[in-house]
Amino acid sequence: MKLEKLPLKLLFGLLFISVIFNCSKKDDIVVAPPQPVVEEPQPVTLNNEINDFVWKGLNEIYLWQGDVPNLADDKFTSQDDYYTFLNSYSTPENLFDGLLYQKDVVDKFSFLVDDYVALENSFQGNSNSNGLDFRLVRLSGSDDVFGYVRYVANDSDAASKDISRGDFFMTVDGQQLTINNYSDLLFGSNNTYTLGMADITNNTIASNGKTVELTKTNFTENPILINKVIDADGIKVGYLMYNQFISNFDTALNDAITELKSQGVTELVLDLRYNPGGSVNTAIILSSMITGQFTGDVFSTEKWNSKYQQYFEANNPEYLINRFTDKLSDNSPISTLNLNKVYILTTSGSASASELVINCLKPYIDVVQIGTTTTGKYTASVTIYDSPNFGRDNANPNHTYAMQPLVLKSANASGVTDYYNGLDPDYPITYQTSSGSSYEGENMTDLGTLGDINEPFLAKALSLITGVTTKSSNSKYNKNILGFDIDNVADSKDFAPLGKNMFIKLKPNE
Repeated sequence: MKLEKLPLKLLFGLLFISVIFNCSKKDDIVVAPPQPVVEEPQPVTLNNEINDFVWKGLNEIYLWQGDVPNLADDKFTSQDDYYTFLNSYSTPENLFDGLLYQKDVVDKFSFLVDDYVALENSFQGNSNSNGLDFRLVRLSGSDDVFGYVRYVANDSDAASKDISRGDFFMTVDGQQLTINNYSDLLFGSNNTYTLGMADITNNTIASNGKTVELTKTNFTENPILINKVIDADGIKVGYLMYNQFISNFDTALNDAITELKSQGVTELVLDLRYNPGGSVNTAIILSSMITGQFTGDVFSTEKWNSKYQQYFEANNPEYLINRFTDKLSDNSPISTLNLNKVYILTTSGSASASELVINCLKPYIDVVQIGTTTTGKYTASVTIYDSPNFGRDNANPNHTYAMQPLVLKSANASGVTDYYNGLDPDYPITYQTSSGSSYEGENMTDLGTLGDINEPFLAKALSLITGVTTKSSNSKYNKNILGFDIDNVADSKDFAPLGKNMFIKLKPNE
């Protein structure tokens, strides 16, 4: 919307001066009283230019722009009206949150940042990190929090320390983690902290006296954590644990698939259980690598807000279609496995681009999902900068704010979208607790080793491939190792700049 400054309409009264003539020989002169001074109203000034950027950006491209009355194109009748509205919000964050469509109910993923350089780095897998991936939980009814390690990133600070998958910690710098302090202690400004480690014995967690000091650095995590071939009863099975869709690693991903192909794999287990999403283009590339026989076919379609949707449908409908490809972004050829079935491991941490791969492969091949229900994110975002065309070039030098609003939702070739409650597994993984309750997901007291054939999630996939059921592959695995009744609090990826998001780069509108 372009706001035009409306001219002020000043009303001027006309004063008619009556001259009274009497019958005297000398006319009396009547002096008019002083005229009131009419002061022109002063225009409203904008308190914060970032608020102007927030409103205009969301009005332009936000997916639910038409559903938010305060983002309507005809919301304001004058510049003063517009500025008065913006000035009613004390911070850009408050304004941004106030303009989202049913925040945390429908829109759970749009966000605003005050440092777009850090955001850009996160797109490339680069962040301030010690390389430790963990989940935080609390015992039911308690405010005390403890964490368990899910994996350690290769070549990170944590990889050089005595800490590994399945380890527990309770304190940071000597302070017990609680529901109120975990964010500051683990994700605050302190780049170095010391974890107080713990053990679980007889359903009780307690300090074991061990400490581990970790330091966050400017670290680029390779999303390919594990890539290997498993010989499962004579069947060559590729196992790829892939933890984020990062375009900078597309060539490395191609090399990983090439290696699996060179060893003659006929089956693939794709582990996305900790993958929160990332680049849509990389999701297309990975899906094309798994298959290879569908180049040019529809991978997904996009639906934008009504303004953009109508424009694309009228002028360039192909813009709304993403297709399977046979090339990387630099036009080099991709390696393909030509599979008709893939086994994908998921948890509630599998989000956005991970879900896109699952949903968009389903119309073409057999997708066997193992684990737990995914996050439920079928929307994608784009980075909006404070510039004349909302692009990175000529961004306002006065600040480094940027927005990552949701701008489209994706559907697969069969039209399936809106999986708001996530994608359900074909084979749920469950465990029992000491109270007799049953939970879906990983039993933190029996995580197993990633990539090992006895690790419960992988074991289930291998049993489906070979037809051989083992104790570890049973969905209610290792019944003699009982879990805890816990409430999930957060995981380390929730605090990454990108979080559980799926993003696009705007394609040329040719």
